[in-house]
Amino acid sequence: MSWVRVYVHIVFSTKNREPFLHSKELRKQVFQHIKQNAEEKGIWLDCVNGYQDHAHCLISLGREQTISKVAQLIKGESSFWINQNKFTKNKFIWQDDYWAESVCNIEPIRKYIHNQETHHSKNSFLKEVDDFMEKYDWE
Repeated sequence: MSWVRVYVHIVFSTKNREPFLHSKELRKQVFQHIKQNAEEKGIWLDCVNGYQDHAHCLISLGREQTISKVAQLIKGESSFWINQNKFTKNKFIWQDDYWAESVCNIEPIRKYIHNQETHHSKNSFLKEVDDFMEKYDWE
């Protein structure tokens, strides 16, 4: 039997970076649901958190899982659930794009994900995206 432990940090934002996840309580509900849904679908979601306009997930891919499929399952089901429960005034949509990076040392990423409230009280998501693009030399 194969055993795989490949950690990936996936980040995705709301459509047009709308601050749909405006309250701490709503974010908590949404991220708990994402964690529960991932477990039901056989996705090893180590931790999930985010801020008003985006989410961070630390995933360990299974041997037959791809980043693309995992992101699609998490984003698609959670947006359906948010809309079904009418948690937002307007239709909730995650942006199509996401970014992902492989992770070797998971503790700093876990800490970073768990501390999103504090982090974004000092840095915007746009700055975070710019820093990420610079770090990986993306245009």
